[in-house]
Amino acid sequence: MSAAPSSCVDLGWHMGAPSLAIDPDALSPARMRARFSGMRATGPTVNVWRGPGPASTLPYALRDDIDALAFVPLGAAAPMRWDASLAANHTDGIVVLHRGRIVYEHFDGPLQPHRPHVCMSVTKSLVGTLAAAEMVAGRIDPDAPVPVYVPELGASAWAEATVRQVMDMTTALHYDEDYGRADAEVWTYLRAAAQLPGMPAPAGSPVGVRDFLRTVRASGAHGEGFAYKTVNTEVLGWILCKVTGLPLERLVEERLWTPMGAEQDAFFVVDPRGHAGAGGAFSGALRDMARFGETMRCDGFFNGRQVVPEAAVADIRLGASPAHFARAGYALLPGWSYRHMWWMTHNAHGAYCARGIHGQNLYIDPKAEMVIARFASHPKAASANTDPTTLPAYQALAQHLLACP
Repeated sequence: MSAAPSSCVDLGWHMGAPSLAIDPDALSPARMRARFSGMRATGPTVNVWRGPGPASTLPYALRDDIDALAFVPLGAAAPMRWDASLAANHTDGIVVLHRGRIVYEHFDGPLQPHRPHVCMSVTKSLVGTLAAAEMVAGRIDPDAPVPVYVPELGASAWAEATVRQVMDMTTALHYDEDYGRADAEVWTYLRAAAQLPGMPAPAGSPVGVRDFLRTVRASGAHGEGFAYKTVNTEVLGWILCKVTGLPLERLVEERLWTPMGAEQDAFFVVDPRGHAGAGGAFSGALRDMARFGETMRCDGFFNGRQVVPEAAVADIRLGASPAHFARAGYALLPGWSYRHMWWMTHNAHGAYCARGIHGQNLYIDPKAEMVIARFASHPKAASANTDPTTLPAYQALAQHLLACP
């Protein structure tokens, strides 16, 4: 199914009718697209308040030369237009900022400017940024073993892992995140988190993410290579809650959403124990994700204040070891690394990004002074399905904007 007829608006559906939580076709392309813009219909959530002040300003300076921008997708011979790439990637909405101004904006299907959309693993970069700030403040020691902060994990895979290894995902875990494998441990994690509508956990299974984390065991030595495992972010979120004494939703609210002047409230889906999902359970409005990206582009300074410590942003931009990253085998991401839950391109522009399954992106190009926030509902989960068009499209736009006065 292509992007256009998979819109619940085009199909005449009403959001939440039938209930997305019990709909047997909830994971079909059309229902999935509706669900991504309506996660509050699927289960319990907790709010992230935007705060009492006015929304920060994102001035409009819309351009009419972006849709026709041409680039060559990875592995292809023929060029593709920017506007064609949006449909190809099942884009629900995209905002492009150049020097802090909205130069391009597009919404499709059920997504609207005020409606939150699930961010999937872009959530991880929010959590990583909060942790980087705590490191700069001296409240988290990156070289400390995880049980220093979370004693409950003293008998788990993280007993000998350092916080830095968790942040950069160089832990060695007996945990598979291959969504194509029905018996992969990721499904046990998602059932424990109650993030699979209509698929409750079997009797005797862990209830809640933190119960599941205690069951994970190590598989090899930590620190030898990058391995993308969502459960590391859940551990980092737990550390943050222990160190600050605040739940994750309050941290995002007080440290990011309120000071940056968010336009809309956001929310987290919570597990059966009431804990916000750090690995991918955050939903926010598209322009607010662009605001977060602009905050990072501007060294943490936005809305007239230092939202994220400048030193924390600088530490994120350092990146990590491309050699460690290469061991994970991402053929489409040569020379990249992963640090503080951010993906670092190490290209000539120093671009880095937050990425989530089904096409969620927050892409920051410091040299081009460009931020791209995109929500999507690609029917296939892995980013390898959208990267061949996404990555060259973003790079082509960066070069185009660099040439602009």
